[in-house]
Order: sequence, then structure tokens, then C-alpha cells
Amino acid sequence: MTILTLAAVVALGSFCAGLLGALTGLGGGIVVVPLLTVLLHVDLRYAIGASLVSVIATSSGAAAAYVREGYSNIRVGIFLEVATTVGALVGATIAGVIPTSALGILFGIMLLYSAYRMFRSNDDHPPSTAPDPLATRLRLNSSYPTSAGMQPYAVEGVLPGFGLMFVAGIVSALLGIGSGVVKVLAMDRTMKLPFKVSTTTSNFMIGVTAAASAGVYLHRGYIEPVVALPVMIGVLTGALVGARLLTTASVRWLRILFTVVVVVLAVEMLYKGASGAL
Repeated sequence: MTILTLAAVVALGSFCAGLLGALTGLGGGIVVVPLLTVLLHVDLRYAIGASLVSVIATSSGAAAAYVREGYSNIRVGIFLEVATTVGALVGATIAGVIPTSALGILFGIMLLYSAYRMFRSNDDHPPSTAPDPLATRLRLNSSYPTSAGMQPYAVEGVLPGFGLMFVAGIVSALLGIGSGVVKVLAMDRTMKLPFKVSTTTSNFMIGVTAAASAGVYLHRGYIEPVVALPVMIGVLTGALVGARLLTTASVRWLRILFTVVVVVLAVEMLYKGASGAL
């Protein structure tokens, strides 16, 4: 396979990854890393480096459109990033104490249960009648565009959501996976944000964490331009297309897509945990 052919294949696969990442809020790394390592036999460290670039591209490309169109809740994203960052530091500290194989099995079970809960509900939450006082104090409540005009919503479960983001940071540091799944679930199921707000805010948050990690990989020489450039172009294009599709996409179908991706990730985590591959 020539370099041009490799770049074209990587760019096409990355486009699909960016499209999926923008629609679900998971980031494109879930698709990019298996694409590069399993199908194209790229070294895992370089695949992770390219994946981090793709996550930043997804977040930058999609988040800019979402913020402009009024979907992302910037205050919620910045507030929850504090918990994710602190959790990542704690996870890095205790990484040598907790067996990652056991944690992977537990995480896989949690994802399967979350997918079950997500699949049972196909509609957005009704407007909250009892907003969290802390959300009101921090001015986290907002509104987002719908076909009927701007729909106001109130944020619930601020502290439980903050705690789940802390867990997301720990899991991300221990297992080296993106925490977009946990972020979307925390905002959608615990904080009762509309699903489109949850996915768009997750896109905004993912890039902040990935940027710091990408700096470390760049310093260690694990970001190869021949691989990272087509990944970045493909994911960025896919993210921009996904951002346009999200505005008219059915929440029901987005939930189904989200559920399928979560189940696949859960099965992978259970397999790696049981086989000791984590």
C-alpha cells in the first residue's frame, strides 16, 4: 500500500469516525484507534497520538458550530471539566494500585446497564419543574433551539453529575479511553439535559482534555504527520457534516446510535478485562 493510498483510506475512515463522534458526543477515537491498529497495523502509540488529534479536531470542528447555533451549554462544560481534570489526576496516581482488568469488567457492565437505560427512553426529558438550586446559583440553566423555537431547560443533579465526571476522569486515566460515554450519560440521565445539549456539550469538553494529552504524545514523538494529518482532515470534515445533521436528526435515532456504540464499547471492555489485555 502506497503512502497516498494509506492516507486516503485513513482519511475516509476518519471521516466516518468524526461523523459518529459529532452525532453522539463520544469523540472519534473509538473508531480511529481500532481502524489504525487492527486494519492498518499502525503501532498503538502512534494510533493513540493520531486519535488524540482527531478528538481535538472533532471537538473544535463540531463545537464551534454547536456554540454558534446555541446547542452547547458552555457554563456546564467548563464547570464539569474541573471534575474530569481532577479525576484524571487521581486516576493517574492510583493507576498502579487498582487492577485495570477488574475495572474494565466493572466498566463494561456499567456501560451495558447504561445502554439499557438509554434505549428504554427515546424522547427528551420534559422541562424540569424543580431546578437544582446550585444550578440556578451558578447560572447553568439555559435554552436550546428546537423546531418550535428556543426551549428553556433547567439543570438537575449538579453534584451527582459533578461526581460522575470525576469518575469519568479516573476511568479515562486508568484505562486510557475517552470518557465521552460517561459524560453524555451523566448530563443526559443525571443532570436531565436535553440529549442534543448533552452530546454537543460533551464535544466541547472532550477537546480540552485531549489537548493536554496530545501535548505529552507530541513531546514523546508519537504523533506521526503521515498518519495524524489525514486523520485530522477526515475527522474534522466528518465532524462538520455531523454538526449539520444533528440540528435535524431525530433524538430517537440518535439514542439508538448512541446505544449501539456503547454496547460495542462495553463488549470490547468486557473482553479485554476478562482476557487480561487491559
